[in-house]
Amino acid sequence: MELTPLGIEGAWLAESEVWPDSRGHLREWFKHEDIFKKTGINFGAQQANLSISKKGVIRGIHFSFASEGQSKLVTCVSGSILDVIVDVRPTSKTFGKHLSVELKAQDGRSILIQHGLGHGFISMEDDSAVAYLLSSAFDPKHEAGISPFDPDLKIDWQIERLAGTEVALSQKDLTAPSLQDHLASKHRN
Repeated sequence: MELTPLGIEGAWLAESEVWPDSRGHLREWFKHEDIFKKTGINFGAQQANLSISKKGVIRGIHFSFASEGQSKLVTCVSGSILDVIVDVRPTSKTFGKHLSVELKAQDGRSILIQHGLGHGFISMEDDSAVAYLLSSAFDPKHEAGISPFDPDLKIDWQIERLAGTEVALSQKDLTAPSLQDHLASKHRN
């Protein structure tokens, strides 16, 4: 597994070899030892999730503020997605910055994100399946989200590539606050 730092501290592109044969293909998309050696993250998977989305579905931007943090390793196992990472750490030098990486089934690519970063994606094909390994379990009391259409972030979701397919979001994501509104409400509480 090769890990390449991305433009936000705590985010890496993870690439692993894909071995195709007449039966299909195989790839190792998680190796604790490689992650620890290359990033210093002692990533122990505490939860695994799988989401399947129709073309045009946006999920996120989500993050955890649990005291132990929540790192994620994300890969696309069917279809394709545009994966988006947002730095939501107010003390970070890349605070408010975002980046996107396309992940496709069988391309051997994953995204590793350290705790404190927001994550979301848009499904570029029907039945895109995304697998996540989480370093801590989901806890709704410590979960937050920001609007994927936050005007300050200006995320390019590449909606023009959907060829007329409507974008779909959950009610929770549709009504999520901007990053600035989230931080303001956090300071009021």
